[in-house]
Amino acid sequence: MGRPRKSPISLEAMPYYHCVSRCVRRAFLCGRDERTGRCFEHRRQWIEDRLSELAEIFALDICTYAVMSNHYHVVLHINAAQAEAWTLREVVDRWHQLCKGSPLSQRFARNEALNGAELARLREVAAEWRARLMDISWFMRMLNESIARQANREDGCTGRFWEGRFKSQALLDERALAACMAYVDLNPIRAKMTDRPETSDHTSIQRRIAAARDGKQPQRLFPFASNP
Repeated sequence: MGRPRKSPISLEAMPYYHCVSRCVRRAFLCGRDERTGRCFEHRRQWIEDRLSELAEIFALDICTYAVMSNHYHVVLHINAAQAEAWTLREVVDRWHQLCKGSPLSQRFARNEALNGAELARLREVAAEWRARLMDISWFMRMLNESIARQANREDGCTGRFWEGRFKSQALLDERALAACMAYVDLNPIRAKMTDRPETSDHTSIQRRIAAARDGKQPQRLFPFASNP
């Protein structure tokens, strides 16, 4: 069951969440439209690349993902300890990779001197940015808005690309997490997009398998605690 729009995400239950976003009208906007023959397959790579970019900025770890033809799944881990350990400089630098910031933060980034009152104000603003940088709603917003802009620019149109707000579900224990990750990993096989996880393009399981063959953990994915 998805979470209602106004329901806050709680870290007290479990810091793992399964999120899903679907294209508007359930159209094949990320894959191939069988009616027109037009291919949108490259847009799946857009989503995969943006996921990796945002994982480097936010205090959110990507456990697993699968980019389908008209929707995508991603399981996220909220790394609150990482966010709380960031210095003021790290928070400002990370936020500036997403947004312009404020005149004070821009001056701070240029190493200009701030007086006591200005620095106190910047710390107040940065506290809000720190919270946003470990917030799933902000992560999904930055992901979906950038993909929608790219798609609309390519199509020469305006309007919605995504079917409303993303849906999220808290995973309350490790059993639920493992079951959800398996569900996401096997989604392309159930959809008959491939017959094996290792040939499942635009998925985290393909990357994990490739890395495991070399005895490594995949980059920019939440590492497994034991033998991968």
